[in-house]
Amino acid sequence: MAKLTKERTYPLMSRREIEAQIADGRHMVIVDRHVLKVDAFMQFHPGGDKAMKHMVGRDATDEVNGLHSPEARAMMNKYRVGRIEGRWNNFLPPIQGGKFRKRLEDGAMEVEEEDDSGRLSAPVVTLTADTPSSELESRPPSPVFDVDGSALRKRQVKESMGSSAASITSASSLEESHGDGSLPLDGMAHLDILTRKEIKLDLDKYPAVDQDTQEVIVEKYRKLHNRIKADGLYDCNYYAYAIECSRYITFFGLMLLFLKWKWYIPSAFFLGVFWHQLVFSAHDAGHMGITHNFQVDTIIGIIIADFLGGLSLGWWKRSHNVHHIVTNSPEHDPDIEHMPFFAISHRFLASLRSTYYERIMPYDAAAKFFISMQHNLYYVIMLFGRFNLYRLSMEYLILGQGPKKGVAAWHRWFEFAGQVFFWYWFGYELLYKSVDGGWNRFWFVMVSHMVTCPLHVQITLSHFAMSTADLGVDESFPQKMLRTTMDVDCPTWLDFFHGGLQFQAIHHLFPRIPRHNLRKTQRLVQEFCDEVGIPYALFGFVDGNKEVIGRLGEVARQAAILKKCQGVMIGEGRVEGHHHHHHH
Repeated sequence: MAKLTKERTYPLMSRREIEAQIADGRHMVIVDRHVLKVDAFMQFHPGGDKAMKHMVGRDATDEVNGLHSPEARAMMNKYRVGRIEGRWNNFLPPIQGGKFRKRLEDGAMEVEEEDDSGRLSAPVVTLTADTPSSELESRPPSPVFDVDGSALRKRQVKESMGSSAASITSASSLEESHGDGSLPLDGMAHLDILTRKEIKLDLDKYPAVDQDTQEVIVEKYRKLHNRIKADGLYDCNYYAYAIECSRYITFFGLMLLFLKWKWYIPSAFFLGVFWHQLVFSAHDAGHMGITHNFQVDTIIGIIIADFLGGLSLGWWKRSHNVHHIVTNSPEHDPDIEHMPFFAISHRFLASLRSTYYERIMPYDAAAKFFISMQHNLYYVIMLFGRFNLYRLSMEYLILGQGPKKGVAAWHRWFEFAGQVFFWYWFGYELLYKSVDGGWNRFWFVMVSHMVTCPLHVQITLSHFAMSTADLGVDESFPQKMLRTTMDVDCPTWLDFFHGGLQFQAIHHLFPRIPRHNLRKTQRLVQEFCDEVGIPYALFGFVDGNKEVIGRLGEVARQAAILKKCQGVMIGEGRVEGHHHHHHH
């Protein structure tokens, strides 16, 4: 069978033809120089539809190889409808605001002209069926001008691109530059300047995002993948999991022992430790890092997450896959969308629209209150992280946000069974029947849930301090992962505490490597980074925390400056409706 698929030839498709298909609402993705039409597969995709939508019009080869088993990749071949020749230039996917030109009846192509907001759109040329392909390039959005999906007003672009842009960092310099005509500083112009500054910093620090440079990086990344495979680093060490399981049993046993003695606080403590440790194996299972078999690993993951932890594995997969593809993107990555409690980028102060949650994340009174103090509240809020996960899990299962058909459809019902089981043993048998008195129950819940706090810190640690800038559609998958993710340096004996999450950058490059092999992979990744000139971010646990707190403090300061800007404008009666700059 495999032989037949290899010999099958597919029609050559032009970039323009693919663009017109996407303009008609089809989901076209490039994988291994083949064009895949994945509309029929969207509702079956175990990782959710959102992850796929972020790949429309793009070469998704590295993302697909990183996140899927060989079986899943072979299955994708049946969605092939064509092939491409030469190098593929990525489009900006529609979910991210990409614009696509339709086909007109007589073979000519529809073009967009510059609209009245000053947004630059596709080049204005009359396109016919025989127009040379060089003119058919649909302009990828410039990260400098289309930086948040909403057009910048022309006057701002012209005036704020001057040398004064870089100096706007503090409230005092803001006041000096304000009022002399050099900068129209409504708060939004100020945020736009910050965004451009962040992009410039990244462009200076990382390899250029032109296609030649990025192609070399991708080539070396794929060689590294082959080497890792040859070294057996994708093979799971089951002995290591036997040790993990004995650790889980010990913690659960200690919880029961102290419960029997009615030492509620120590009992709650060990239940929290049990949950904290379990999550790491659920994470491995969700990435097919244990048996590499999709159904077997999913069952393991659901037993751990739902039956023992009360959290939905399906919810986690859906959000986590998107996180792996659009890491640290303020509009798209659910893992950094924590309004009104946290904003890790000044861009959240513009009331962005989340494409994941499909709603505006308003920068409202509550957000202004929390974000002004977020660097002080960080650890306090992290203590309650687990409660939010229950809410998100229930929302996912009740609203049926997972696949309703295909190989993963039955998981929802298995998860419901897991939820019933969890709330029976934890809520009824343990909390209600085994713990005496209301206050004891309250403290039991609080302590057991707060003990999992290091996990939430760990998850946010790897990304909160890293770049949230968008360097455009040509940036390669490996460079983007290394630019938005940091690793935490810790001694080997502490690996069990971090559960593999301290190797986030390596995990983002190769999500299916079992976590016990991540430390061995680290050396190879460091060599790769040195070779291609990408900085590898590695911080100690304490320094990493300082970086995160520093970033949160920085955004809190920007929020104060924005407030000042708007105050000045209100005082001068110059307020325009710009600070409700929702991006649709």
